[in-house]
Amino acid sequence: MPQTQKDRPWLFRTYAGHSTAAASNALYRGNLAKGQTGLSVAFDLPTQTGYDSDHPLARGEVGKVGVPICHLGDMRMLFDGLPLYQMNTSMTINATAPWLLSLYIAVAEEQGADISALQGTVQNDIVKEYLSRGTYICPPAPSLRMITDVAAYTREHLPKWNPMNVCSYHLQEAGATPEQELAFALATAIAVLDDLRAKVPETAFPEMVGRISFFVNAGIRFVTELCKMRAFTELWDEICRERYGVTKEKYRRFRYGVQVNSLGLTEQQPENNVYRILLEMLAVTLSKNARARAVQLPAWNEALGLPRPWDQQWSLRMQQILAYESDLLEYEDLFDGNPAIARKVEELKESAKLEMAQIAGMGGAIKAIDYMKSRLVDSNAARIAAIEAGETVVVGVNRWQNAEPSPLTAGTDTIMVVDPAAEADQLERLAAWKTARDASAVATALAGLRRAASGGQNIMPASIACARAGVTTGEWAEVVRDIFGFYRGPTGVSPHPSNRTEGLDDLRAQVDAVSARLGHRLRFLMGKPGLDGHSNGAEQIAARARDCGMAITYDGIRMTPEEIVVTALREKADVIGLSILSGSHLPLVKEVMSGLVTAGLGHVPVIVGGIIPDADLASLHEMGVARVYTPKDFELNRIIADIVALVDTDDIAAE
Repeated sequence: MPQTQKDRPWLFRTYAGHSTAAASNALYRGNLAKGQTGLSVAFDLPTQTGYDSDHPLARGEVGKVGVPICHLGDMRMLFDGLPLYQMNTSMTINATAPWLLSLYIAVAEEQGADISALQGTVQNDIVKEYLSRGTYICPPAPSLRMITDVAAYTREHLPKWNPMNVCSYHLQEAGATPEQELAFALATAIAVLDDLRAKVPETAFPEMVGRISFFVNAGIRFVTELCKMRAFTELWDEICRERYGVTKEKYRRFRYGVQVNSLGLTEQQPENNVYRILLEMLAVTLSKNARARAVQLPAWNEALGLPRPWDQQWSLRMQQILAYESDLLEYEDLFDGNPAIARKVEELKESAKLEMAQIAGMGGAIKAIDYMKSRLVDSNAARIAAIEAGETVVVGVNRWQNAEPSPLTAGTDTIMVVDPAAEADQLERLAAWKTARDASAVATALAGLRRAASGGQNIMPASIACARAGVTTGEWAEVVRDIFGFYRGPTGVSPHPSNRTEGLDDLRAQVDAVSARLGHRLRFLMGKPGLDGHSNGAEQIAARARDCGMAITYDGIRMTPEEIVVTALREKADVIGLSILSGSHLPLVKEVMSGLVTAGLGHVPVIVGGIIPDADLASLHEMGVARVYTPKDFELNRIIADIVALVDTDDIAAE
């Protein structure tokens, strides 16, 4: 029987931001006019990793995967004409979450808003950055401190704000199984709450438990994903009751937002992605008792490049049709009492509990980061191997590849291209900002930040003072790095071969033959230049090259072009791979290639992988790149065979 009253729909969000604060502001206004009910801000990589747009590491990255925010003026521009007291704003920001929230508060104050009435979320989950996304700044312990500093500050001053959004989304993007996504996310939440407990009054702690939210992923196996969400709700309720003694049901509620899986979006026959996104959305909306509070959907063409406003609108309409045209919201939970669902939920819970016990035995999530990272790399390797072997069917990729040309991808404007003048505009305004501000006020504010960071005080008041004084993102992060130290996360790629070498005999023989001719084991350098932290592809190529018998060097993310050249010289690399998914491949590859020539390594073959439009292929080949791979190149063995052939051919030419 239908309910007497129809449920309210979830928040409709679109994850957006690009080029400049002004361009992103126009995009937000347009999306809100189309029926979007919440803002979800995407920041560019320099902002996420604590660099100003004029920093050498930011070259080519400004405005590519989100909006650059360097100071209070940028934040003003981003929300110009958008009254923050009326908004529910989600900011996907982690390492620099205290800083971006400080800028948000400062702008809200300028608008005359009641700060205590602000509503929204900062993701503020640094653990998954070490595991899957790579936008960390500091070592784990001080990063955890800053997470709970934000939470403690919002308890007192922003009671409607969600101070931490445990993000398992990127765990699944890195290959996590449903059980691992459950376990790693819940272990992260436990680590945060255990630390927060000492920073808030005992009587206020249950309410703070209730303000921890989650941001999850939903893949194509939508029945399993639906059961995963029901398992999340039950496990979280159990943790809140048994570990933290929370008695009020509303504080034990599993509150989550979702973006459905981007990992499964295909470059081949990309129009099929519309159906994938729809099925994945059903996983987080069909079950009322485990329904998402906010949903944002990727666009059908994200495997090709940056979606246009029309593409984002198409995904928004998908949500609106389900919520307003269907009768889904008129019924109670459709799955209560279903034995198959109940059985699968229990299986997931039991497996997740075993994984959580393993993490707890290591001392908790912060101390188990290396373990969790290696588990993700192994799970992703198994996922890719199943696709390569045809055990996992992906339509248009490893089955039914023949298709009619898609009219949706015809022409030159099928993806959005960031205006090349946007970076220059951002740099010009940043320089003007630094010139016009009160240098004395900036110095005083930064000194206060340094005292707070080194003295163990809550980081937020000093950060807000910095925001008001005109401090920049890079200046704030420079103090944080100086006090807490620089950190390079684990790669998850062991130098030792794995047990997964089935089907690699021919490739191993080819590597052995070329190595014998070279007089040493074939040396492969895997490099991640720039600020892009999406390391899944680099990890899998490095791991497969290792398992095929190559001597690999992979030092992880955020290497400068200069560091890659120095490493190539030191390791005497026979071939170099570069992985860049942020859209900054042209300037970064150009720098690496130029550096190799200067270092006398112009003969070393270079391969490049990433989300690279066809229009850029000619430019990369003109730079001297030997091979280019995009998401459609899922067969790792073919890539490894190409690497062997490149080295073999190069060796013959040298003789």
